Amino acid sequence: MIGESLKDGAQLLLIGVMVVGFMSGENGEKVMAPFSIDLFKGMLAFFLLDMGLQVAKNLTTILNKSKFLILYAVISPPIHALLALALAKLFNVPMGDAVLLMVLAASASYIAVPAALKYSIPKADPTLYFGMSLGITFPINILIGIPFYNWLAVLFL
Repeated sequence: MIGESLKDGAQLLLIGVMVVGFMSGENGEKVMAPFSIDLFKGMLAFFLLDMGLQVAKNLTTILNKSKFLILYAVISPPIHALLALALAKLFNVPMGDAVLLMVLAASASYIAVPAALKYSIPKADPTLYFGMSLGITFPINILIGIPFYNWLAVLFL
């Protein structure tokens, strides 16, 4: 499996970019800023808008899927956040870092996982992995989750 990952063109490109970035240092960063920093923000915005459009187009399809999937998209983030809180308490992580850890644990990896699934499991239904993460888990985390995770951290740390 690792061998296959290292043969993938996108993986090799990412590894190569990191090596070149490390070797070129601060001067290389300044030279490449129009491509690596400025352009990245704009492309990320378009990528996120495109994903949002895909979810919006398929939202009714998502809501007609198994109720257990929808339940999982709602219940798993707080469970994962609680696990992160327990680890933060166990390892005496400062509160701000603990809240960030909780948010990351509760997230559905909104960018990386859908892109990885698209290429690694081509038969997987994009309606599910985009829709569940961006259509259900993301809004719940933004509206309810993050304030709740912060409240929990203040209460227990």
